[in-house]
Amino acid sequence: MTETVTRSTETRPAAHRRPGRVSGSPLVRLTLRRLLMAIPLLLAISVLVFALLEMMPGDPARNQAGMDASEEEVEAVRRRLGLDRPPVERYLGWLGGIFRGDLGRSSVSGQSVTEMLGDRAPVTMELVLLAFAVSLAIAIPVALLAARRPGGVFDRATMVVSMTMLAVPNYVLAMLLVLVFGIMLRLLPAIGFVPLSEGLLPNLRSVTLPVLALAVPLAAFYTRFLRGDLVEQMNAADYVDTARAKGVRPWLVLWLHAFRNSSFGLLTIVGLNIGTLVGGTVIIEQIFAMPGMGMMMLEGAMSRDVAVVQMCVFVFAAVAVLANLVVDLLYAVLDPRIRYGSH
Repeated sequence: MTETVTRSTETRPAAHRRPGRVSGSPLVRLTLRRLLMAIPLLLAISVLVFALLEMMPGDPARNQAGMDASEEEVEAVRRRLGLDRPPVERYLGWLGGIFRGDLGRSSVSGQSVTEMLGDRAPVTMELVLLAFAVSLAIAIPVALLAARRPGGVFDRATMVVSMTMLAVPNYVLAMLLVLVFGIMLRLLPAIGFVPLSEGLLPNLRSVTLPVLALAVPLAAFYTRFLRGDLVEQMNAADYVDTARAKGVRPWLVLWLHAFRNSSFGLLTIVGLNIGTLVGGTVIIEQIFAMPGMGMMMLEGAMSRDVAVVQMCVFVFAAVAVLANLVVDLLYAVLDPRIRYGSH
């Protein structure tokens, strides 16, 4: 009997296994599926980025050779940059270079784009990560406090402040921060960036204003969304009534039950905002003179440095795609129904 049961248990998975199906835990299968879905999306983005920059006005060979250069000199630069080859051939060469880790060279400075990204990317990554951390650190406790007494003084004040912050563009907020804290009060540096290697405190002082310019509008948006979802959960969800009937304190119901469910919606909003936040660094880095990828892309666009602009745009898009992939996987980690229901 035991032998029969054992044999049946061993043969059951093979009978249900479909040809070509990925084995492993549901989370591993979900991860592999999401990665496979991201590949064609990244390829489509690479085609779009390459095509759009090909259509940009101006001649990069003429820009590099100089306006006074002869046609022979311009043609020599064009051949050296590979611009005399057909667009499809150049695209395939550019794409192959990405897989080989060769991102090309700046047509202006001659520096490797890989080295330039290595120097600039940490600045932008620090801004983005700190902005997300600060925005969530503000939004979650404020939304919880506002949702505890809907219509109360704190709730109404929160809604007014968040609406005001949402109405102010982040570049306007950035200039106000520079004017007040950098010029009038002289509490923080108005422009410039101090690398982390020169000390944690000087580094944090140099990024405080740009991080606030990015984080405050996000925090306002997250606060409004989370507060509304929490109030809806507290008023309509059956599990909230059950918890109240069991004598659970209102604050614990809000924190342990309603917030857990509302966090899924917040996670979705965070994932959708990643691309916006990364794109926002282009303007903020310019205002605060931060040597990040945003400034690098603007400098490349102004000098018609195609290799630099192509790679910056592609990296920004790839970061947004990969970040949404991470959000999808976090969904599966937090909610088992997703990883078991995604077959």
